[in-house]
Amino acid sequence: MSVVFCCLRNCFDGLGFSPSTLPKREINPITLDTGHMGHEVVIVKNGQRICGSGGALASAPLVQSKSYFEVKIQQSGIWGVGLATQSADLNDSPGGHDSESWVLSWDGIFRHNKTELQKIQEVAQEGDVLGISYDHIELKFYINGKSIDSGITGVRGQVYPALYVGDGAILDIILDNFSHPPPAGFDKIMLEQSLL
Repeated sequence: MSVVFCCLRNCFDGLGFSPSTLPKREINPITLDTGHMGHEVVIVKNGQRICGSGGALASAPLVQSKSYFEVKIQQSGIWGVGLATQSADLNDSPGGHDSESWVLSWDGIFRHNKTELQKIQEVAQEGDVLGISYDHIELKFYINGKSIDSGITGVRGQVYPALYVGDGAILDIILDNFSHPPPAGFDKIMLEQSLL
């Protein structure tokens, strides 16, 4: 019996099935930033999940010309997803209550600077995946891979992905291995590389 097991093990080793040859998934260095979050926010799951009350920024700004990320709504509640600068108020959910944040909220309203910019008809629900693309001109949203016709323009400054939660909402940020393909020309958020 041990001879058969030995032969099978060698057979699989030769075909590349040994644990030493399995490709390792590279861990994305970008996470939700515990240094830039609201006072009542909890970040778990290796910096990928936000719960509690308030907002958090990702640990890297959007520096490339066409950035894309996704957010999965794990549990309903009050939430906002979009972009913000490091000066945004991260204690006030769902975001968009100051001049430093631009969000799509749980109720289908785009918010910025205490203003309801517009309302969309289709509202994301628990289990849905929101896609967010930004090309330094327009911030666009997608629900389960389908583009929302409207977008937000006029985003200014060095911005970061921003997630806001309240009233039991739980959100997961997806920074690679996306659920839906990014729009043409868009890619995952990249870290700024030093030229030195």
